[in-house]
Amino acid sequence: MLKSEILPLLLLPFIAGLVSCGQQSSTRLDYQMGEKVALGPLTYNVVQTTWKNDLGDGFKIRSPQQRFLLVSLSVTNGGGKEIALPLLSLEGERGQTITELENMDGVPNPIGILRTVAPAQTLQGTILFDTGLASYRLRLTDGNEPGTERVAWVNIPLRMDVDTGVQTPIPGPH
Repeated sequence: MLKSEILPLLLLPFIAGLVSCGQQSSTRLDYQMGEKVALGPLTYNVVQTTWKNDLGDGFKIRSPQQRFLLVSLSVTNGGGKEIALPLLSLEGERGQTITELENMDGVPNPIGILRTVAPAQTLQGTILFDTGLASYRLRLTDGNEPGTERVAWVNIPLRMDVDTGVQTPIPGPH
């Protein structure tokens, strides 16, 4: 064989190795709460979750069909154009899909329904779901059209906060 024919054959494994290294870093799909999730120009961070039996106060109490799950998050647009964010959804342990609620009455710091993120802007707030007590995965997208979008999931473990408010004394002899 000629030297000019051998050189491309020797470089082939090296090039294949470089290509596979680049693919490994972009295939992660599952994240934990608090981790930054980079999807195209968007970077998400799911900060906190809270379960509620009802929302609002006074005469504007709102009850769920099951339980309210409030998810606090931020979304930063690192791209060069404005991006419209769709409603987000949860995926249950059995594959069921729960879509974010559009009615944000009683939600503290709602992120809103019609939401766009301008370049170099961060949008922060709370989204709302009505669902049963369980662990879920929050489905995030890069803002592209359905069918061409990239998707990642953030694990939302079932975590019940203990109420540490004022304790009532136990009646009985002292």
